[in-house]
Amino acid sequence: MILNHLWGLYTHPKEEWHSIEQRHEGIGQSLTHILIVALVPALCAYYSAAHLGWSIGVGDLIKLTEQSALLMSAAMYVALVAGVFALAYLIHWMAQTFDANPSFTQSLELAAYTATPLFMVGFAAFYPVLWFVMMVGLVGLTYSVYLLYSGTPIIMNIPEEKGFIYSSSVVTCGLVLLVIIMAASVILWSMGLGPVYMS
Repeated sequence: MILNHLWGLYTHPKEEWHSIEQRHEGIGQSLTHILIVALVPALCAYYSAAHLGWSIGVGDLIKLTEQSALLMSAAMYVALVAGVFALAYLIHWMAQTFDANPSFTQSLELAAYTATPLFMVGFAAFYPVLWFVMMVGLVGLTYSVYLLYSGTPIIMNIPEEKGFIYSSSVVTCGLVLLVIIMAASVILWSMGLGPVYMS
């Protein structure tokens, strides 16, 4: 069932990781999970940017035109999905270094379920105040990192000591991916593909 591990990852994560490990559902299920969950931040960001407006502090609300918000949200969706696949590839690529031999499906499951709390932060965009979204984002990021550290030894079938080092390497790669996505955004904005604000 699509998204069937979502609740378990929040209520009893270690047991849920064992459940994921025992019955790998295939690449189609992981892909479907990613495609659905990545819609949350993209759609919420579109609605808040085009209809609610963002509060950066003092001053007027900042709104984008509907067309610009749609373009930004579509780009965000593609970047999120591509980021999860890139992280899964890096997890798979690094596996031999840590004496693990996962299938790509296992690597994709680890990346997909680890990214889920971070994607759920998108709901915070319904209250588009910068400090609030940042605080919720920090909580989501912290829980995603916790899921990564708790799930890596289970999904990769390696001892917890190696799992800790492996997870730390994945976090580092994730930060590098984030910087690459941010740099690509800056390049695209400088080429004229940036947001268009409502006057």
